[in-house]
Amino acid sequence: MTDPAQSWDESSEEARPKHLGWKEFYRKEDWWAVWLGIALMVLAIGLFEAGGSNIVKALAINPGGLKWSSFGQLADHFSQNALLYFYQLVFWLVLFGGGAAIMGASLKEFIPGFIFLYVLAVIMFAIAGWANAAAFNLEAPLVALILGLVIANVARLPKWMDSAFRVEYFIKTGIVLLGATFPITLVLTAGPVAIAQATVISIITCLVIFFVGTRIFDIDKRLAAVLGAGGAVCGVSASMAIAASVNAKKEHLYTSVTLVVGWALVMIVVLPFLSRAMALHPGVAGAWIGTSEFADAAGFAAASTYGKMAGNEDAVIKSFTLMKVIGRDLWIGIWSIVFATIATLVWEKGESGSRPDAREIWWRFPKFVIGFLVASALMTAFTGSFSAADFSGRVRPNVLAPLVSLRTWTFIFCFLSIGLTTRFRDLHAVGWKPFWAFSIGVAVNVVLGFILSVIVFGSYWASI
Repeated sequence: MTDPAQSWDESSEEARPKHLGWKEFYRKEDWWAVWLGIALMVLAIGLFEAGGSNIVKALAINPGGLKWSSFGQLADHFSQNALLYFYQLVFWLVLFGGGAAIMGASLKEFIPGFIFLYVLAVIMFAIAGWANAAAFNLEAPLVALILGLVIANVARLPKWMDSAFRVEYFIKTGIVLLGATFPITLVLTAGPVAIAQATVISIITCLVIFFVGTRIFDIDKRLAAVLGAGGAVCGVSASMAIAASVNAKKEHLYTSVTLVVGWALVMIVVLPFLSRAMALHPGVAGAWIGTSEFADAAGFAAASTYGKMAGNEDAVIKSFTLMKVIGRDLWIGIWSIVFATIATLVWEKGESGSRPDAREIWWRFPKFVIGFLVASALMTAFTGSFSAADFSGRVRPNVLAPLVSLRTWTFIFCFLSIGLTTRFRDLHAVGWKPFWAFSIGVAVNVVLGFILSVIVFGSYWASI
């Protein structure tokens, strides 16, 4: 990546914080993610109130919901909506390109690189829209990551294209949009059981990975922190947030993402198979999957797979959502604060011997987490005035659904970018120690998740 305002300074042994004062508000991806995410939410709400919600729905178009069974159907869709896809491309170019240019990127490099990224993203949606995609767990973000890894490690893309493969920019914007589709009232529906279970899992898994990594395998504490949060919360998003909080190296982040996604893919197959072998109640299985999976997209794939097996997909998806998307994902912000504080007041004090500056905690804290909370609060305030019928019949299809689609676009841009900028040959120096530290955490996570979901809280999840 070529942005001079990146969170990682690749020219130095260790990352160094970059304090830009008021320039932070327009020179940092964190803040741009906040502005763009909230702006998209406000646009969707404003057009809905003005009777123009079709504009946002048109900008959020994707072929993911087609359920096509022949290439002719797919071709018809694109021929009928070619102009909409062109407008959408221009929309994304203006949205992300404008911010990238202000942050220092070259538009000569960004524009062609992003067009390439957009075309790949359309292909990912098309694959996910295949009628048999669910049977093969072809979730668009995961397929995007795999394809990106294949391209990056088989072919050699020009280095200048990395200007458009802005992992942080895309995922952070997506997380703010996640807040816009995540009303705070949903937290209340999770109840004390889901929150308590998520808390136990998050704390124990994170600490196991961190202490096994640092005490047994002697890996860098910053890498251990990123791995711990990645395994305990929401893989890619949490890894990104903690990497920024502790000033981790770029290879630390990509190592965590690679391990998270690798294990997430394994769990798509393993968890539904084990749930079926034990004939688990759909609600119980959904909670176990939500407790044990490492990425939302992979978790949804696993939950949906078992739901189809058990004949009750709704129960599996609901308990998974309460456990993973609500319960565990809330810990992104908590671990960000915790690790930013530890890194600032403990680790760097010991390394430099100088008195730590408490303001560093604020500089380190990932601002997109604030955007997530603000977007969630604003959406909660907006939707609170609608009846259940109006919410389901008007707000969800005209406001939330388009925002979910836009969020998915950003996630696919992110996963493609991760793959396209991850060269396995550049990760050889990390070695096997992070793999074993993370894998031990995986084992603890799955076993503890089973105990909590099936034995301790089984009756609660069976009532879902």
